[in-house]
Amino acid sequence: MGEMADWLRQMQAIVNGSEPLARRGRYVRATVLIDTGDTQHLLGVNAGRIERLEHGPFVMPTWDFALRAAQPEWLAFWQPLPAPGHHDLFAMIRRRALRVEGNLQPFMANLLWFKDVLAAPRGAPAVSGC
Repeated sequence: MGEMADWLRQMQAIVNGSEPLARRGRYVRATVLIDTGDTQHLLGVNAGRIERLEHGPFVMPTWDFALRAAQPEWLAFWQPLPAPGHHDLFAMIRRRALRVEGNLQPFMANLLWFKDVLAAPRGAPAVSGC
């Protein structure tokens, strides 16, 4: 399936096993597209849990908002101690390495939750050669 899919499955397991994240995200309900240019992944979030993880390609996916960055940017973001510019979603946006598109309301209303969820794999053992 690919390295990106491995990281996202790991993220899903960490998030779904974290009671504090579930409690903080209890009002979060969104479908998020993570697009690397080469691959697309849909995260179905409900009540602070990633209930659905689908891997593309998709013909016409339905999503609330999309996070678009090249795969090397995501892999650098998930390093245990990311380099400056890769340490935060907004640092990636500022460098124009990450684009956020769509309905930004669920993303901004739950910004800290999404930041913590996307950074969750950092503390886990590396997957497939990282």
